[in-house]
Amino acid sequence: MSILLQVLVFVLIALSVALVIGIPVVLASPGQWDKLKNLIYGSGAAWSALVIFIGVFNSFVS
Repeated sequence: MSILLQVLVFVLIALSVALVIGIPVVLASPGQWDKLKNLIYGSGAAWSALVIFIGVFNSFVS
């Protein structure tokens, strides 16, 4: 169970880094927001769900 939690936290960190780098690049690129806004919103929703899931899962691991 602990290994799964570590993998989930690693995925959260990787997604966070991707969003921190990717969102400003998309916003600075002309015309890219219209093409990629669904991807950005979906990634933000996945990040939020992952944070909540890790919090709930952590309460069962310890």
